[in-house]
Amino acid sequence: MSDVLIMRKMLQSVIDALDANFNTHKLYEADDPNALLTRIGSRIKGVATNGHVGCPPEIMNKLPNLSIISSFGVGYDAIDVADCRARGIVVTNTPDVLTDAMAEITLGLMIALCRKIPQADAYTRAGKWETDGPYALTGELTGKTVGIIGLGRIGKEVARRAQAFKMRVVFHGRNDQAHEPFQYYPDLLTMAREVDWLVSIVPGGAATKHLINREVIDALGPDGMLVNVGRGPSVDEPELIKALQEGRLGGAALDVFDEEPKVPEAFYTMDNVVLSPHQGSATTKTRWAMGDLVVRNLKAHLDGLPAITPVT
Repeated sequence: MSDVLIMRKMLQSVIDALDANFNTHKLYEADDPNALLTRIGSRIKGVATNGHVGCPPEIMNKLPNLSIISSFGVGYDAIDVADCRARGIVVTNTPDVLTDAMAEITLGLMIALCRKIPQADAYTRAGKWETDGPYALTGELTGKTVGIIGLGRIGKEVARRAQAFKMRVVFHGRNDQAHEPFQYYPDLLTMAREVDWLVSIVPGGAATKHLINREVIDALGPDGMLVNVGRGPSVDEPELIKALQEGRLGGAALDVFDEEPKVPEAFYTMDNVVLSPHQGSATTKTRWAMGDLVVRNLKAHLDGLPAITPVT
C-alpha cells in the first residue's frame, strides 16, 4: 500500500477509509513533526489535507516522492497550485458534492435575514409575544432581485432556488455565460446599484480580496442586503461594519469571516445581521461525501488512474 501523510484531523469516516487503503502517517499526532517527516518523508506519495491547512512548501520539500495532494473542500487557498504544478504534483478538491448544501444555507441565510427569524425566535422565547403583542412586520424575498457574484456550480444552484422563491436573478463574474438565462453585469458596481440582494460566492485569493468594498456596499444602499458564503476576505469587514452601523446598508448574513474563527464583536449587537460559523457544507451527508472523494482521488491517482476531480 502507498504511504499517505494526513496533515490534520479529519472526520473519523475519512480517517478510517484512509487507514484501510493506505499506510497512513498522521502529522497532527506527531510529538515532533520534523522528526516524523525526516523518517518517513521519502516514502510519502500522497497527502490528505484541506484548503485552509494545505501542504506548505517547507513540508513538500521533505516529501521528494509526493505526487498528489487531495484536499477536503472546494477552496484550496492554502495550496500553492502553481508551485505544485512546477513540482509535478496533482492537486484535487471536492466540488459538486457540497453544491446542494451550500445553496441551501445561502437561501436559509437570506430567509433568516429578511424574515428576522433569529430575532423572532428570541422574541418568542422571551415571552414577549404574550406581553408585547405580535412581532414587527418583516420583509420577504418574493419579487426582489438578487445579484450573484460568482455563477459557478454553487451560484447556479442558488439561482435556481432563488427563482423558486419568485426572485429575479442577475449575476457578475469574470465572463458572461451566454447559455444561462440570467442577465450578466460586467461591472459589479452597476449590478450592486440595481439589486436588492448581493450574494458573494467567490473563492479566496488576491484577485477577490475586498472585492466588496465601500463603493460596492454604498451602491447596494440602505435597503440592500449582503450575503457572503464564499470567503471572508472578499468583503472589506471594517467597511461593512461601518455601513451597517451608519445605516448605509440594510443588513448582512455572513457564513464566512476575515480571520476565522475570530468574529468582530461589533456584529454581536447588530439587529440587522445573521451570523453563521462557516457551516455551509457542514451536514452529515455532505461532509461524508467530501471525505469519500478525498479518499477516491488518492486511490485513483496512486493506482495509476486519472484523479477524479483534479484542480491541476
